[in-house]
Amino acid sequence: MSSSASLLFRFGIIADPQYAAIAPHIAMDRYYANSLAKVAAAIEVFNGEELSFVMTLGDVIDRSFSSFDDILPVYEKLRHEALFLLGNHDFSVSSGHLSDVAARLGMSSPYYSFLRHGWRFIVLDGNEVSIFAPPEGHHHRALAAEMLAELQAKGARNAHRWNAALSDEQFAWLGDEIAKAAEAGEKVIVMNHYPVHPPGEHGMWDSERIVALLASSSNVVAYLNGHDHVGNYGMAGSCHFVNFKGVVDTETQNAFAIVEVHADRIEIRGFGREDSRTLSI
Repeated sequence: MSSSASLLFRFGIIADPQYAAIAPHIAMDRYYANSLAKVAAAIEVFNGEELSFVMTLGDVIDRSFSSFDDILPVYEKLRHEALFLLGNHDFSVSSGHLSDVAARLGMSSPYYSFLRHGWRFIVLDGNEVSIFAPPEGHHHRALAAEMLAELQAKGARNAHRWNAALSDEQFAWLGDEIAKAAEAGEKVIVMNHYPVHPPGEHGMWDSERIVALLASSSNVVAYLNGHDHVGNYGMAGSCHFVNFKGVVDTETQNAFAIVEVHADRIEIRGFGREDSRTLSI
């Protein structure tokens, strides 16, 4: 690990707590109720460090809007800023609550960007075109059904109901944010719930256009995501794609990380099941 002299800033990462007050799914090795204690343990570690923020990469809950009432108070013990993005399970709520999810997580918008120490973070809503997140009757639901049917007809590996896509509007916004960052001399880290690279069964339906954009943008350094609980890593162009492991998996082992940003590299310090990595810039 590096000397701290070149350290610009650091932040925390949690992926897929998928909390619910339900029995474990032993076959899938998912212990939903145990995530309360695991997130609390991660927060204790984070509170011992100087962090700019802590991002949870989606799937705060597994199901039921009332699950937020149990897990969000755990984050109140965090002495740093808690940021969220939307995962597919966060929409496993009654149809009447679909439009309340982002606000319940304290998000003013389903996708957004922010600056830290001259770096731009772009936070995507990977659920925008899906068969579960848009309100009933929304045109994004119909579009999602069409996209899914097309992918299923092609036998695509990611042709699953629990994946999704960006709208063309959000994709254009992503391109604009990257371009603005380039003009301002800012490096970019993109965050989303879903993986886009390497290709796999958990990938976004429109992964190819997202990877093409990020790989061709020299100021985009990394793309960080959850969703695939076993974790993964890939590279396209000069962009690192890091899939963090899910908190909900295993009865006792945790999974979270502290990401240290340097001018020439990013150091990921993994805890529990999470891998440590060095990503060169």
